[in-house]
Amino acid sequence: MMATLQSNPMDERDMQEVLSEEEDDQYGIGGHRRSHSNPGAAKSRPQPPTSLAIMPGEDEDVGQSWTGGLVQGCAPVFQPFGEPALSSVSLTTPSPGKSNKLENIKNWTISTYKCSRQSLYEKLGKTNRTVDSELEGQIETLRDTQRKYGNILRLARALTSHFYHVVQTQSSLGECFSDLAHKSPELQEEFLYNAETQRNLTKNGQQLLAALNFFVSSINTIVNKTMEDSIMTVKQYEVSRVEYDAYRSDLDYYREAPKTEVNQLKLGETEASFNAKRTEFEKLRSDVQIKLKFLDENRVKVMQKQLLLFHNAVSAYFSGNQTSLEATMKQFAIKVKSPNSQPPSWMQQ
Repeated sequence: MMATLQSNPMDERDMQEVLSEEEDDQYGIGGHRRSHSNPGAAKSRPQPPTSLAIMPGEDEDVGQSWTGGLVQGCAPVFQPFGEPALSSVSLTTPSPGKSNKLENIKNWTISTYKCSRQSLYEKLGKTNRTVDSELEGQIETLRDTQRKYGNILRLARALTSHFYHVVQTQSSLGECFSDLAHKSPELQEEFLYNAETQRNLTKNGQQLLAALNFFVSSINTIVNKTMEDSIMTVKQYEVSRVEYDAYRSDLDYYREAPKTEVNQLKLGETEASFNAKRTEFEKLRSDVQIKLKFLDENRVKVMQKQLLLFHNAVSAYFSGNQTSLEATMKQFAIKVKSPNSQPPSWMQQ
């Protein structure tokens, strides 16, 4: 972008007076051109103004324009050496919050680099890693258990979905038999028998369906909430273990480095960071051990109840033992939904 300086325009009268004075200055009085040999009675050349005059009524405080001159004229404002220049931009020092944020970003960058280097060296076999065989075995068992329980959950959902459609089909078939019984007198007795059978099957099917939904809900809680919470703690523990090993490797390096002033300073900083990472690592390892212990106890209790429910409900339904099926529903305090209820909520997801 190009900018031009705006100057105060002159009146035509002032312009003509200046031109006439220049002509008189050039030619002198009498019309003869004045030269070094014939200076003549020349008038003195007008001197440039030392300051801009402010007309009456104007504000005496004349601001400074963005071009460096005055708002009312084109004369630039020159700052003497050693004096600060006037500027509308305030110079402020960074706030403590910004400094802390930059420091956090710096520390995060350094930590990320160290962890990435540690992970790469571990894969290449160029460094040692902290190994807790017993705890890592328990973690691997947890992940394998979660995969197997996830497969049970998937199959149980499929069974519940298929059986839901079976119950709905039986209900519709019973209604169709009942309707034909009134419209076909010659087959009324046969239609009524089948309609009653389908109604009983639908009623028992609703009870089994409620038991299956309860089973699916409990397995889903174990897999996607209880176990997943422990898995998240395990992931935090693994990240902490990499950080611990990364700072441990740096500490070993500075301990074996030459005893220079810079290395001694780095050794002190690294040792402080290493102690903090070791405390965090030991705390997370303890948290993982406690969570795995309570998870295993809770899983056993819940699955004992759910497997007993699943066995009793399925056996009673397919053996036609309605009394045993109703007793199972009361034992586990399961409420049966009405035949016209909507499909289970997980099917709509």
